[in-house]
Amino acid sequence: MLTFEPVIGLEVHAQLKTDTKIFCGCSTRFGAPPNTHTCPVCLGMPGVLPVLNRKVVEYALRMALATHCTVPGPSRFARKNYFYPDLPKGYQISQYELPIAVKGHVDIQVDGQERRIGLTRIHMEEDAGKLVHAPDRPISFVDLNRTGVPLIEIVSEPDMRSAEEAGAYLRILRSIIRWIDVGDGNMEEGSFRCDANVSIRPAGTTTLGTRTEVKNLNSFRHVEKALRHEIARQTEILLDGGTIVQETRLWDPDKNATVSMRGKEEAHDYRYFPDPDLLPIVIDDAWIQRVRSELPELPDERRARFVADYQLPGYDAAVLTASRELADYFEACLVLYDHPKTVSNWIMGPLLGLLNAQEKPIEQSPVSAADLADLLKRLGAGVISGKIAKTVFDEMAVSRRPAADIIEAQGLAQVSDSSALETAVDAVLAQSADEVTRYKAGQVKLMGFFVGQVMKATKGKANPGMVNAILKERLG
Repeated sequence: MLTFEPVIGLEVHAQLKTDTKIFCGCSTRFGAPPNTHTCPVCLGMPGVLPVLNRKVVEYALRMALATHCTVPGPSRFARKNYFYPDLPKGYQISQYELPIAVKGHVDIQVDGQERRIGLTRIHMEEDAGKLVHAPDRPISFVDLNRTGVPLIEIVSEPDMRSAEEAGAYLRILRSIIRWIDVGDGNMEEGSFRCDANVSIRPAGTTTLGTRTEVKNLNSFRHVEKALRHEIARQTEILLDGGTIVQETRLWDPDKNATVSMRGKEEAHDYRYFPDPDLLPIVIDDAWIQRVRSELPELPDERRARFVADYQLPGYDAAVLTASRELADYFEACLVLYDHPKTVSNWIMGPLLGLLNAQEKPIEQSPVSAADLADLLKRLGAGVISGKIAKTVFDEMAVSRRPAADIIEAQGLAQVSDSSALETAVDAVLAQSADEVTRYKAGQVKLMGFFVGQVMKATKGKANPGMVNAILKERLG
């Protein structure tokens, strides 16, 4: 049977974290009343001139260097012409022939395999406005607050071969944007958006098939579901002897399907030409080197260091460097309790489990790095058992009290008194005559049963190591 290989490229629009718009002084703050963050410049009034926000160029340059792009020389803005109610000038100021950056890459990991995804280009542009469709009448309202909000568009090479790879690529890209503090990557507010170009071709061939563009992808989950559906749709068409139509399609999450929107535009449809109101942008080597020197340690660099310096598994390192704040939390714990794998296990297990349940980022953790380290110190010193440590952690998350106070107030300190433990062990063995006989007959797995009974009798406070030693002595 003929099999097909998906070919996927993504176009990501990321809003830059500036206070004002790209060509005027209007605020970029999200959530203001409609049409209150506007002025003659972003409304495209006659006779006004755009003035470039230098911070936009600075942030675009940071992203270019963080993704290993080349900054080729002078870049310039172009007018992308199309007509839509939310585009007051009748054109969008973007970049076309001379973008700010080209030929970068990011590395992703899927199923334990690392792949490099090429970046074709990064360019700056202004956002359009927003249409709000009335639910009860056939009319739409225009909100131009977003008009002129600064964006970078990051265009990948068609290097992804599955929906999972596309999802991993988006997560890495969003992580870098947040890591270097040029954007918040908030998909719900539209500050991180994605369009997907997808085609399929017979496995083992290199000729690209006819592609479709899928829009309205506002979450990682929707991206992956839409790509799976579109790959399956195209495969079914070709197997039935049909042909793929080049078009733009929308993802409908209610139908779990892509639906046709319009024929796919090409670059010539937009009649790009250089914007006569804006000068070329010249970025010299000194500017590039200054921005490069100010970049923090990047996610892939920190991930590699966590593996090399702390001997963490690659999976742990990837989880801990998912955000800069999480990586900082991990290393803050290590300053006070230098046991990397133990700290990693507790962050990836109880802590992230708690935060995911509460839908909170690490910055809002109810347990500070210092308090987690203090809890782990007491666990490592044998003051409390692992089971009790989890109980204390849960109480710390609710009450925000330190571990020492909770352990003392609730009498949770581990029992390590040998005579008390011997008494508890003897009582358990006396009540488990049948199990003792079976153990001595060779069923050594019953050791776990005896330990569990002692822990139950001591309400989880018994020192497990001492309990095992006493049991082995008693049972011969």
